[in-house]
Amino acid sequence: MKQANILITGATGHIGTTLAKHLSAQGVPFRAMVRKADNNANIIAALPGAEIVTGDFNDSGSLAHALQGMDKAFLLTNSSEEAETLQSNFVTAAVKSGLPHIVKLSQLHASAQSPVRFLRYHAAVEEKIRRSGIAYTFLRPNLFMQGLLGFRDIIRTQHQFFATAGNAAVSLVDTRDIAAVAAAALTSNGHAGKTYDITGPEALTHATLAQILSDAVGRDIRYINVTENELLPALLHAGFPAWQAEGLIEDYTHYARGEAAAVSSAVQDITGKPARDFASFAAEYAPAFS
Repeated sequence: MKQANILITGATGHIGTTLAKHLSAQGVPFRAMVRKADNNANIIAALPGAEIVTGDFNDSGSLAHALQGMDKAFLLTNSSEEAETLQSNFVTAAVKSGLPHIVKLSQLHASAQSPVRFLRYHAAVEEKIRRSGIAYTFLRPNLFMQGLLGFRDIIRTQHQFFATAGNAAVSLVDTRDIAAVAAAALTSNGHAGKTYDITGPEALTHATLAQILSDAVGRDIRYINVTENELLPALLHAGFPAWQAEGLIEDYTHYARGEAAAVSSAVQDITGKPARDFASFAAEYAPAFS
């Protein structure tokens, strides 16, 4: 098998793992950067074509080692207060290594002027990449369908879930479609200098999500719209760090203003397959909510 020339960071997270499996299934070798050898890393290591390298976004030497010989890299870190710094460290190391192309996972409507901290930090990293001279592809997905799995315990026990989205529609997207777009950007030509908004095939209100989920699991599930003051302590109680919990509140204020309702054809255009709809997601994941 030929040597891997694609580096995946964030390889043990949901999107990174899905991307790794996607490349492996296509017979495309890749290198996956992991923080440590654990069960998640072992899952990636067992995939045909996978090469595992340990690395730390705060360790320039380990980044240089991970980037050695790479032609393209998928840039993804956990959403945290350090994310901008960690991703900027990677860009600096990529410039020094001579990396030709970065495919960065960003977020829909990333902007330096946004009131949403996640959108500001993504915009800052995008700008650093643009200024670096490295070819880039920015993937800007909307709200993840799989994010609803974070509510699965309360859905199972209380038959409801909470947010502050009001009656606004959101064109949420299946993370597997995001990974498929990433795989295409990493393995085919014509994506340099492009920014792709990645959404599902329709915009749905949270009340509609609840109805579709109800149909899938065979019992009534309700969406409860709450205030920011009610949601924040619930997120903190659920274990979200304060910075991320406050950022999620900002995100949902953005959704409630109707700013995430546009539908993009990027999944179909780039992968040749239609984006998964929420009804299909709900039917497939129904056991998780039952």
